Amino acid sequence: MGEQEQTYAAAGVSLATADAIVQRLRDAVASTRTAGVEGAFGAFAGLFAIDERRLLAASTDSVGSKLVLGRRGGRLRWCGADLAAHCINDVLTTGAEPLFFLDYVAANTIDVEQVAELIEGAAEVCRAAGCAILGGETAELPGIYREGEIDFCGTGVGVVERDRLVDGSRIEEGDIVLGLPSAGIHANGFSLVRRIVGDGDFDADLLLPPTRLYLDEVRELRSRADVRGLAHVTGGGIAGNLARVLPDGLGAVVDPSAWERPEVFAWLASNGVPEDELRRVFNIGIGYCAVVPAGDVGAGDLAIGRIERGVEGVAWSG
Repeated sequence: MGEQEQTYAAAGVSLATADAIVQRLRDAVASTRTAGVEGAFGAFAGLFAIDERRLLAASTDSVGSKLVLGRRGGRLRWCGADLAAHCINDVLTTGAEPLFFLDYVAANTIDVEQVAELIEGAAEVCRAAGCAILGGETAELPGIYREGEIDFCGTGVGVVERDRLVDGSRIEEGDIVLGLPSAGIHANGFSLVRRIVGDGDFDADLLLPPTRLYLDEVRELRSRADVRGLAHVTGGGIAGNLARVLPDGLGAVVDPSAWERPEVFAWLASNGVPEDELRRVFNIGIGYCAVVPAGDVGAGDLAIGRIERGVEGVAWSG
């Protein structure tokens, strides 16, 4: 399949459809808004005021079709880590500290060993984050799931002081975009990866490393810099996710040559995924972005872009 151009749409996933769903749901969600809701629909994490000083931040996600390869490759524990890290990273974009996590496991028929691997992987990340797993749900749904497959979803909740909130509103022209390296593909784009792999053997250590938890790095960065925006690079890549935190009238110019990519992205390219599709779907080596003033950039920071007026969303410099 290496000579055939591989795209996410050809693998059966449309990012445009995902955007259309969000637009369709916007009115329904807005109709439920109460006095405690803060911010706009569509952020990495929703915000709810619990008092005048503190906000809860919450996010729900799933591991997605990475679970198919995780099961085949004996890496379900890594997939469990993916889910917890993904939810905590989303909550972290607001500046919140993680509080607790809830999970949902569903399958045609529950395999106790598989469920244990997933929960143990999530628990490892939650322990590192100081985040409690309060509980969850396990469901056998033979009429919905195919035999042998399993689904894993979760919700993370954190808390942030109102005066410590990070929401992108203070981003200014001339600010610098910092990149935090990824471990590889993380947990997005696996419908396309599975199309490439097919039914054949694959290198689990190359394709399946779990989503990195960025909590400690963001804490360290906030201790010495004015962090004005945080973006978790998931489905939609750097451009699709960094744009979500930029104020109207400001965009970012990102230099794709500013960092070294993990080997797995060369593997994707060699299997027919074009460069524009790599950038549109995958993190290409940057799992998290932070926007800080130019004067706050430290010697060890990885600067990958700059905030500019007159740029729409995110543009590439090369």
